[in-house]
This record gives sequence, structure tokens and C-alpha cells, in this order.
Amino acid sequence: MLHLRLITPPDRTDDVVRLIEKTPGTTHLAVVAGAARNPSGDIVMCDVAREAGDELIDGLRTLEIDKCGSIALENIDLSLSLRADKAEDEAPGEGADAVLWEHLEDATHEESTLSVTYVAFITLATMIAACGVVLDNAILIVGAMAVGPEFGPLAGFCTALVQRTPRLALRSMIALLVGFAVAMVATVGFSFFMDAVDLFDAESLDAARPNTNFIYRPDWFSFVVAVLAGAAGTLSLTSAKSGALVGVAISVTTVPAAANAAVALSTSSDGGCTRVWESPGSTVG
Repeated sequence: MLHLRLITPPDRTDDVVRLIEKTPGTTHLAVVAGAARNPSGDIVMCDVAREAGDELIDGLRTLEIDKCGSIALENIDLSLSLRADKAEDEAPGEGADAVLWEHLEDATHEESTLSVTYVAFITLATMIAACGVVLDNAILIVGAMAVGPEFGPLAGFCTALVQRTPRLALRSMIALLVGFAVAMVATVGFSFFMDAVDLFDAESLDAARPNTNFIYRPDWFSFVVAVLAGAAGTLSLTSAKSGALVGVAISVTTVPAAANAAVALSTSSDGGCTRVWESPGSTVG
């Protein structure tokens, strides 16, 4: 169940109440006249089944409550009520399958915004992956993939395509491109430092690296895993099962690939021959 809290102008309260009452899956309706101060108006509260939430929000936005008042929605962790159980039974579909587009857009907006924290996470993840690449350590690669925040902008861009919101698409692409550019430049500097203290060397990258060679030798399995991980991540966001995002994060190899390229760039600038990208049967230095 979801808890809906509204601030409505007095002249629209009756319309809002009628909308809530005729929407299947709603219950526990309460109206407190004149209680709101900023903005001034009435407070209307109700509980709504998740599968009916998107329809109700669309109706409220048609009444322009988001412009002249306020719409707030939050999850109810526990609801002990026969009326709530009846409301969920009346609502069409299953709550786990419901998509709250407003919630999805809000979540991806936050995750796809270029910020200092985002850049810090993607830079640290790329540096961790650089250590994993040189040491041929799969555990470090998995750790870097879990730390990397790049799935947020990817999900934001996909959501923008579906919802036709150019601003979200542009914001997501800027976060991806600028974030990776800054992370790779910082990792190149990090690699120079590690090379100066004799911790990185070109020979390590030129070695076979059986535990991490999937990074520079992508194949059809890489494509299949990427598609499956993207589908799982989007499903996790839309169904509010955020725990699955951890598994998705460690299936996305963009950060390790960027780290491999950054380390290779730093070592090849010294005249070494470093493996950057390899398809089966060929080596690129």
C-alpha cells in the first residue's frame, strides 16, 4: 500500500475527494479542512494500492493539484486493516507489477544528475578497477562494479526515451560522458603515480590475465549479459525491489573497461605495448 497526502485549494477539494472515491483500490480517506498553511488549503489523505497509484496520480495532475497544491506519496511498510486488504483486492493487477512513472522519473532524476558525489564514486570505482586490472583480481573488479554509479544515468536515459523527456535524456548523457571523462583522466594520473612507485607496469597488462580478460575481450556473451542486466535493473526500479540493483551493478562492466583503457593509456605513453581491446584472435596495443 501507498500513503497519499495532498494539499488542495478549498475550491478543488470536492473534486479530489470524488476522484479518490471512484478510484478502485483506495481507502482510509481523511479530509482536514483549512489545515494547510503553505500553501494554504485543505489536507486530504488516503491509502491507495500500489497498482492503482499511477492512475490516481494522473487524475490528480489533470486537476493540477501538483501546481496549485501538493502531492506526496510514500510506501507503507505495514498496514493492519481489513479495509486495506479489501482495497488491494479491488485494485486491478498485482502491486509488484505496478509501475509508478512519476516515482521512476524522480528516482532516475536523482541518480542521473552530475554531482560531486557522483563524480567521486565513479572516479574511485575506476581507480579500484584499475588495480583489479593490473593485479588480474576478479574480486576488485566486482567491487569496482558495485561501487560504480553509472547504472543510474543509463536507467535515466532509458526512462527518458520511454517518457519522451528530452531534459532527463540530456542530463543522463551529460552525467555519463562527463563522469567517465573525469574518472578516466583521474585514473590516468593515478596510474602514472602507481607506475612511479613501481606498483603498475606494462608487463602486467600484456600478460594473459585469465581472471579479468573478459574486460578487453568482449564477445556475444557480454552483449547478452548487458541486455539481461539492463532489463533486471529497470524491473528492479519499477517494482520497487531495490535489492536486485546490487546484482545488476556487478553485471555492468563499463567501469572496468574504462579503467583498463586509462591504465593502458598511461603505460603506452611510455612507449610500452599495452593491450587495450582485443577481439578473439587479435590484439590491439
